[in-house]
Amino acid sequence: MSEPRKPSRPARPQPARPARPRGEQSRSDRPRTEKSRNEQPRPRTPRPRTPEALRAGAAGPAARRPQRPPTRPQARSIKLADPRRRLRLVSVSLAAVFAVFAGRLVQLQLLDSDALAAAAGANKYVRATLPAERGSITAANGTVLATSVDAYDITADPTMLTPEAMHLADAPEQAAALLAPILGQPKEKLAAALHPNPKNPKSQYALLSPRQSPETKGRIADLKASLAKQTDTAACRAQRVQLGVAADKGGRQFLDVSCTNPLAGVFWDESTRRSYPAGGLAANLVGFVNADGVGTGGLELQYQKELAGVAGRSTYASAGGRRVPTAGGSRQDPVPGSDVRLTIDPDIQWAAQRAITDQVANAGAEKGYVIVQDVKTGQVLAMATSPGFDPNDLSSAKPEQLGNAALQDAYEPGSTAKLMTMAAVLDTGSATWDTHVTVPNTLQRSDRVFHDDVDHETWYLTLAGVLAKSSNIGTIEAAEHLGATQADANKVLGGYLQKFGIGQPTGLGFPGETRGILAKPEDWKGSQQYTIPFGQGLSVNALQATSVFSTIANGGVRVAPALVAGTTGPDGKYTPAPAGAQTRVVTEQTAKTLTEMLESVVTDEQGTGNKAQIPGYRVAGKTGTANRVDPKTGKYSGYTASFIGFAPADQPRVTVSCVIQDPVNGHFGGQLCGPVFKQVMEFALKTLQVPPSGSEAPNLPVDWKP
Repeated sequence: MSEPRKPSRPARPQPARPARPRGEQSRSDRPRTEKSRNEQPRPRTPRPRTPEALRAGAAGPAARRPQRPPTRPQARSIKLADPRRRLRLVSVSLAAVFAVFAGRLVQLQLLDSDALAAAAGANKYVRATLPAERGSITAANGTVLATSVDAYDITADPTMLTPEAMHLADAPEQAAALLAPILGQPKEKLAAALHPNPKNPKSQYALLSPRQSPETKGRIADLKASLAKQTDTAACRAQRVQLGVAADKGGRQFLDVSCTNPLAGVFWDESTRRSYPAGGLAANLVGFVNADGVGTGGLELQYQKELAGVAGRSTYASAGGRRVPTAGGSRQDPVPGSDVRLTIDPDIQWAAQRAITDQVANAGAEKGYVIVQDVKTGQVLAMATSPGFDPNDLSSAKPEQLGNAALQDAYEPGSTAKLMTMAAVLDTGSATWDTHVTVPNTLQRSDRVFHDDVDHETWYLTLAGVLAKSSNIGTIEAAEHLGATQADANKVLGGYLQKFGIGQPTGLGFPGETRGILAKPEDWKGSQQYTIPFGQGLSVNALQATSVFSTIANGGVRVAPALVAGTTGPDGKYTPAPAGAQTRVVTEQTAKTLTEMLESVVTDEQGTGNKAQIPGYRVAGKTGTANRVDPKTGKYSGYTASFIGFAPADQPRVTVSCVIQDPVNGHFGGQLCGPVFKQVMEFALKTLQVPPSGSEAPNLPVDWKP
C-alpha cells in the first residue's frame, strides 16, 4: 500500500526588486575594476534540496524559481612581459656591437697600423712638382723681350677612367676624342696617356699637354661642366642607383653613354708659358724654349739655369682625383728665376732689323746680319739677322732661321780684314800712311797670279790709297815688309790677328757660336800666306769682324764684347755684369792713323765706301767683297758683301757692321752694305744723341805721281 503523500509546500514568495532609477547601470553593465577582472569566481556550494523543493521542481516550469538574466562573458585577462628582461637583451646586443668595434679599432690602431699607414701614404698622397716662374729677358731700357704668362698643364687621373670607376667601357677613347681638337694632338696619343700606366697602374697623374693658354683651359672646363650637367638627370641618377644591383654578364656595371662624363677624370694645374711680347724683335738673339719650357736656343738656352730658378715640391691628399684640403700635406715653394737684362737698345735693334731685312730682299740674298756695338764698353746695342722668326710661332719658321747667323756663321771677311794687315804694318813701323806703293795689274806669288777686283794700269798709291781703293796686290806688297822672310812676316801678321781676337771665342759664350778659322802662321803654305793679308784663307763671325773696328775706334784697345748688362735675382737685387776685359792691340797713334786712312775710304772719290757718308758726321769704314765658301759643298760659290765702320770718326761712339751672304742683285760691299750702314748709323747716332763732328776729315792723299 502506498504511503500517503504529504501536502506540497507552498512556494516562497520572492521579494520584489525596487525599480532602478533611469541612467543607473546594472552590476553587469558597470565597468569592472582591475581587481574584479583579475579575481577568479568563487566556487558555489550546492545547497541541499529538500523533498518539497524537488517536488516543486517536478511540478513544471511554472513552479520553478525565477532565474537571473544572463550576464556578458568576461574578457580574457592579458599579462604584460617583464621590462627588465627586455633591457637585459638590449644591453647584451649593444655590448656585442661595441665589442666588434673595439676589436676592429685595436686591429687598425695597433696590429695593422704600420701597414695601413704605408698603404694610405702610397695611395692617398700625391707628389707634384711646383714649377718655378721663369725669369724675364729685357732690353737695356726694360722693354720685355721674353716673359712668362699664366698657363695651365692639362692633366688626368687614369684611375678615374677605368671601366670599374667610370662605368663606361671606353672612357679614355671618348675623352681623347673630345680633347684632341682642343689640344691639337692625335686622339691615339691622348688615349694612350689616359689609360693607366702598365708600369704604375695606380698612378693618379698623367700630363696630357703642358702650358696651355687660359683660353684652352676654359674650353675644356666649359665642356666638362656641360657634360656634368647633361648627366645630372633623374634617369641617370636612377641608373646609378641600379648599378649596385644590375650587372652585365661579364660582371661589370655600365651606364648609358648619355649618362657618363668622360672628362670627369681630366683636370688642370696652374703653370706658366713663355711669351715674347716684342714678337720677332731680337728673336735670333733671345732664342726660344721648347714645349717643356726649357731654353733650347739663344740666350734662353745659354742662361737656362739662371732663368729657370728652382722648382718646388708639393705633397697633398687626393680622393677621387680631387685634392683634400683638410688632409694635410707638405709644400716647398719654388724659387723664381732671375731676370736677365741685355745691352740691346730696342729702338736701334728695330732699325737694324728693318734695314737688313729690306736689303736682303732687294739683293735676292740668302741672308744678312747687322751688328751695332758701343766702342767704349764693347756692349752690343743691336744684333739683327734676316730672315728672322717669331718665337711665339715656331711652327712657321724653318730650322735654318732659328739660329743666330751673326755669331754662328763662319765666313771669309775679305777686304775688311785689310784693316788688321795695315795695323800690323803701321804698328811695327814697317811703313807709314804715305808710304809709296806701286801696284801692278797682276802679281805672281807662289803658284797663283793675283788680281784686284778691277783691271787697271799700274797704280801709284800711298798706303792710305791701298786701303781706300781696297787693292789686294797693294796689301800683299805691304804685308811682305813685316819680316825679313815670308815666314817671319807670316808670324808677325798672325800675332796681330790673334790679338784682334781672330780664331778665338768672343767671350759671349753664345750657344753655337763659331770661333772662326785661323791656322797657325807656320802652317800658312803656298798661296794662303798671300791671301790671308787681304781676308781670304781665314774665317770669322760677324761680331769678331765688328770688334776689330771697335778696337781701332777705341784707341787701339780691344774690349771684350758683351750682350748682358746684368741680372736681377729673386730677391729683387740687381747685379751688373762685370766689365769686359781690355787688351791693348796697337798703339793709340796707330789707331788714330788707321782711323784717318779709313775716312779716306768713305770720303775720297776713289774710295769704295762713298755710299756710307753721313752729313754732319765724319765716318771711318771699310768695304768687303769676298768669294763665298758654300757651307754645303765646301767650294767657292757666290760672294759675301760687307761694310764695317764707326762714327763720329773724330770722337768714335758706335761701330756698325753689315754682312750680306750670296746676293744675286749686285755683290760689292760698298754697293749693298754701304746704304745699310748709313741707315742704321744715322738712326743710332740720333737715338744716342751723339753730336755732329766738330772738324773736317783730313782727306789723306791716296796716290802719288811717279
